[in-house]
Amino acid sequence: MKIVTAENMRWIDGKTIEEYAIAGLVLMERAGLAVAAKIKELFSRRKIIVISGSGNNGGDGLVVARDLHNEGWDVRVFIASSREDLKDDALSQYKAADRLKVPIQSMDEFLADAHHSSFFSRHSLIVDALFGTGLSKPVKGRLSKAVDVINGSGLPVISVDIPSGISSDSGQIMGNAVRADYTVTFGLAKMGHILHPGAEMTGRLFVEDIGFPHELLCSERFNVELLEKKDVSPLIPDRKSYSHKGNYGHVLVVAGSRGKTGAALMAAKACLRTGAGLVTLGVPESLADIYQSRVTEEMTLILPDRGDGTISEKASREILGFADKVSRILALGPGIGVSDDTEKLVKNIVRNSASPVVIDADGINSLKGDRKFLSKAKVPVILTPHPGEMARLMNSLAPPFTKRGQSGVTSVIKDIERDRVNTALYFAEETNTFLVLKGVPTVIATPDGKAFLNPTGNPGMATAGAGDVLTGIISGFLAQNVAPLHACVLGVYIHGLSGDIAASEKGEHSLIATDIINQIPAAFSSLKS
Repeated sequence: MKIVTAENMRWIDGKTIEEYAIAGLVLMERAGLAVAAKIKELFSRRKIIVISGSGNNGGDGLVVARDLHNEGWDVRVFIASSREDLKDDALSQYKAADRLKVPIQSMDEFLADAHHSSFFSRHSLIVDALFGTGLSKPVKGRLSKAVDVINGSGLPVISVDIPSGISSDSGQIMGNAVRADYTVTFGLAKMGHILHPGAEMTGRLFVEDIGFPHELLCSERFNVELLEKKDVSPLIPDRKSYSHKGNYGHVLVVAGSRGKTGAALMAAKACLRTGAGLVTLGVPESLADIYQSRVTEEMTLILPDRGDGTISEKASREILGFADKVSRILALGPGIGVSDDTEKLVKNIVRNSASPVVIDADGINSLKGDRKFLSKAKVPVILTPHPGEMARLMNSLAPPFTKRGQSGVTSVIKDIERDRVNTALYFAEETNTFLVLKGVPTVIATPDGKAFLNPTGNPGMATAGAGDVLTGIISGFLAQNVAPLHACVLGVYIHGLSGDIAASEKGEHSLIATDIINQIPAAFSSLKS
C-alpha cells in the first residue's frame, strides 16, 4: 500500500478536482460520511462531541455531525473559529449543519464546560476534526488546551484523517497532539500514521475510499510503500519436487570473535531455517574447536586470526575465494569485532567480492561511513544497521549529515529517528546500496529511490542477537536466487512475523533471539495460508 505525505495528498486532491471534475465539496461530503459510517459501526451509544477546526478537516467534522444528528444522534459541535473565518467548502458545511439545527458552540464554551465533572460522563465519544494533514505549525494556546482536555476526557476518540497535532510527513508531535483510539483517513495512509510517535497516537487505522481516481492513488511519484501480506507472500521462492540442496544456494557467514561466538551461530541457523541449502561458518582459527563442538547442519571454514580470537586481515583472500567459487553469497559482520584488521578485511571484501554481500553489526562499524568506497562495489551490497550503527555511518557522510565526531553520535541518532525514511533513502542513493534501517518501523531503501516500511515485529525483539537472525534470513533468501530487494522485503517481514508469533507464546519480556529462529517455519506457514 502506498504511503503519502501532505504534499502528495494535496496533489491527489488537486488532480481529482481539476482533471476529474470531482468537486472538493463532494470529497468533503464523502469523507465525513465515511467517518460517520465507521462511528455507527463501532459505537452504539449515541451521544457525541465533535471538535472542529476552521479548515477542511473541520468541514469533514461538520459533515459527521450533520449526518449523525439527522439520524437522531445527540451531537454537540464545538468549533475553533467564528462563522466569519470559515471559507469555501467548510463554510458550506457549516451552513448545512446550521440549517439542520445541529448545536454548534464555540471552543471557549467547550473549555468552560469541560471543567464540570459531569460533562464528559454524559457523552460516549469525541470526534477530533481540529487539524488535518495540512498542519504546518505547532499547536499552541487554547487549541493546545483543547487537545489536553480531549486527551484527559476519558472518552474514546476517533480522529478525522490524522490525530490533530501529528505531522503527516514525519509522525512527530507538533507542540501537542490528540491521542486517538481510532483514526479514519482517506485514499491512502499517511507517513504520520506509520512513523512513531504518530503511530502510537493514531490508534486503530481505517483507510477509506472516498472516490479518488485509482490511477492517482497508484502513481509512481509516490516512492514509499507499507508492506502487506499480499505483497510479500508471492515472493517466497518455490521448492520444486525434483531438487537437491545445491538448488537452494550456499552462504558463507563470516562472523564471530572471542566472547561473541553466538552471533555467528544464530545467523547461520536463521539462514538454514529460511531455506538455504548449505551454510558455511567462516570463523577465527583459535576458536575453531568451540564452533566445531556446537555446529550440526552448518560447516566451518577455518580462517587466520590475530591470536586474540578475531579474524585477521590475511583471511581476505580465503574468504573471497570461497565466496567466488563455492558459496556465491557472503554474510559479513555479526560479532567479528572492530580493529584495524577487521576494517581492512571488510573493505577489501566489499571492494573485490564477486558475490552479493550482506553486512551487519561490526561489519558496518568497520566501514567508517565511506560512501565513495561503498558505491564502487561490483555486486549488490545490503547493509542492516540499527540506529546507532546508522549514526556512525552518517556521521562521516556528506551534508546534510556533517561530521560531528563520536560524541555527536547520540545527536545523529535523534536526527535519524526524526526522519527515518528520508535518512534511509538518502544513504541508499548516495552509496548505491540496499539499506535495511532496523527499528520502528524498519525501513528498506533502494538505490533507485524507493522505500518500504515493515509493519511486523514487536518490542520483545529488542533483544541481543535479533539483528544477527535478520542477517541470516536475508542471506538465506539471496542464496535461493531471490533478488536483493525481494530478499530484504521477505527477510524483514518474516523476521518481524516470526517475532510476533514468538511473542504470542513467550511474551514480549521473555523473548530471545533463538525464539525468533524457532518460529520462522510458522511465519512461512502463516504467509502461505
